[in-house]
Amino acid sequence: MTTTGTPLTVAPPRRSGASALHVVAPSAPSPAPAGTPASAGTPASAGTLASAGTRASAGTSVSAGTPAAVVPAATTTAEPVTAPPVRRTRPAAAPRARAARRATAVPAPLVEVAGPTVPGAGEILTPEALAFLAELHRRFAGRRADLLAERQERRRHLADGGTLGFLPETAHIRQDRDWRVAPPAPGLEDRRVEITGPTDRKMTINALNSGAKVWLADLEDANTPHLANVVGGQVNLRDAIRRTITFAAPEGKRYALHDGELATIVVRPRGWHLTEKHLRLGGEAMVGGLVDFGLYVVHNAHELVRRGVGPYFYLAKLESHREARLWNDVFTFAEQHLGLARGTIRATVLIETITAAFEMEEILYELREHAAGLNAGRWDYIFSVIKNFRTRPEFVLPDRADVTMTVPFMRAYTELLVRTCHRRGAHAIGGMSAFIPSKDPERDAMVDAKVREDKRREALAGFDGSWVAHPGMVAAVREVFDGVLGFMPHQIGRHREDVAVTAGELLDVAATPGAVTAAGLRTNVAVALRYLEAWLGGRGAVGIFGLMEDAATAEICRSQVWQWIHHATRLEDGRPVTRELARQVLDEETAILLGESDDDAARADRVAQAAALFAEVALGEDYPTFLTIPAYARRVD
Repeated sequence: MTTTGTPLTVAPPRRSGASALHVVAPSAPSPAPAGTPASAGTPASAGTLASAGTRASAGTSVSAGTPAAVVPAATTTAEPVTAPPVRRTRPAAAPRARAARRATAVPAPLVEVAGPTVPGAGEILTPEALAFLAELHRRFAGRRADLLAERQERRRHLADGGTLGFLPETAHIRQDRDWRVAPPAPGLEDRRVEITGPTDRKMTINALNSGAKVWLADLEDANTPHLANVVGGQVNLRDAIRRTITFAAPEGKRYALHDGELATIVVRPRGWHLTEKHLRLGGEAMVGGLVDFGLYVVHNAHELVRRGVGPYFYLAKLESHREARLWNDVFTFAEQHLGLARGTIRATVLIETITAAFEMEEILYELREHAAGLNAGRWDYIFSVIKNFRTRPEFVLPDRADVTMTVPFMRAYTELLVRTCHRRGAHAIGGMSAFIPSKDPERDAMVDAKVREDKRREALAGFDGSWVAHPGMVAAVREVFDGVLGFMPHQIGRHREDVAVTAGELLDVAATPGAVTAAGLRTNVAVALRYLEAWLGGRGAVGIFGLMEDAATAEICRSQVWQWIHHATRLEDGRPVTRELARQVLDEETAILLGESDDDAARADRVAQAAALFAEVALGEDYPTFLTIPAYARRVD
């Protein structure tokens, strides 16, 4: 059943002085995060906040349910529900520091937990955790809102005929050859094969056991942000870190972690554009990325350090170095608050927007104490190109199958990424192989050959590792990188000084070969429709037509359809792509999917919702910047 829901209130932009560009001098220390008290040089204890009056005790919990549970942001006054105690090591705070915090405490706004009752809420949404989330929101939500407003201004500029270039005001950062990011953190030295996937319990175990060096635990594109998934993912990550996670499948098969080496966990929180509507502070929906980050570090940071690694993250959909600076300030505050050594938190940034491609060095510079590398995010990058230049005919792309990593504008982007990373001592991680094994030996042999060819190209270009989406692909990719790296953990020492990429080459979309075909139109509609149906049902990573797809796939599919309609692009057979033609294809693919639903009324309802959602984001006059925003606001409990 489709619901309209209640409009969400988000943090308003703080426009005063927000437009001034601030750049740290090269090789200088990072600035303190906004809002950090002058006394923040001494790390706060793990259970206290700078503005807290009384610390929320470990072992208390808050349940999500209806009506909403409410907890003060910095102190607990509600009657708690007792949960199993959580052991944490807390450095003792100095008595004077505690007294100073009590003296400066102000009445705290309330954290409201709204939504259905879900398993694990009492263990994850504890008063201590909610207090930490509230402090993150109070300090950083306004800056995040400013940056989102800047995104909109930039898109309007580009849609009106503007262009992109390397920033003149940060040229000194690019020209300074001396600065480097921090050396690789423990567990991130060798990243030759990384596996991605959602944080459901079975996937968590399979990914960690897969033989990959890194598991990207995805709380973003491969996850539908139902409250059960948001909380359940944190439960699974907590149990995995402590090696207590097990899973029993309905058919009786049991899953557990093996005793050998496991993949290093790197969590991908939601991008800056997404909110968490089930958690509100002062009536505002909290920032989704801060919720994901905050819950993970507050429950796991000390345990990770005890086990010899740290809290590591992938940062999604950044559009500028200013957005990277905000994350860096979040990391610095969290380290101070939790009593972690500076630089314990590390982050790899996905370069998956066309604007970020022009600011790779600046992004690494802003995060340099916390930087672990950059990644080439293929589908979101193409999606970003269309989104930013959607009204410009010279940026119309052919069928997405023709937009390979070897076409001119994609090759320029990946070559620049490798050169930038290695020049600054960071890992360069390649794109994802979305292929999944089948039971057809002939098809699997063809897939294996394609994957090996693609990954060998990346390894020879200088990438230090690459992604797969299925455990069955790990061995092939590892073998390819073994053949290039040998016993070396990476090839950061290969600086690729032969690469010189211009702004024109990054923007040379018009040189992309290929055609727009009726088959390409139908594939875009069919894949997006099937993905959206699964997403509405709570699955963010879905096998479709032999590929593991996530939200990035749906975005590129619907964006291409919108772009072709807007420009009346002609198919290879001469017909223009019109709204009526796309609607006809949508109706036909909807009927096919409904036919596969048999007598499952719930699935049939999701199919109808998915078709309506696709029509809204692909066939309408307006172009929503992200399809997940209206989908989450109106169709996710």
